[in-house]
Amino acid sequence: MSIRLHILSPEGTVATETVSRVALPGVAGPFVVLKDHAPLVTALTEGEIVYGDGMEDRHLPVKGGFVEVFQNQVTVCAELK
Repeated sequence: MSIRLHILSPEGTVATETVSRVALPGVAGPFVVLKDHAPLVTALTEGEIVYGDGMEDRHLPVKGGFVEVFQNQVTVCAELK
């Protein structure tokens, strides 16, 4: 596992974990972030964030938000469903 994930909502910090992958509902379509992903900032649409190590994944439904990917760190600001 080599991605540091931070999920924030208006209510506060939802998760701060080290994971191997993060699947996100992007406005241009769903996408997956793996280690060494290119830098990215994009909006999220209603859907589900799935994160973990592939064996034990966690699912988080969201109404929308934004994500920044930079140097193996993923920061999500989203409104929870």
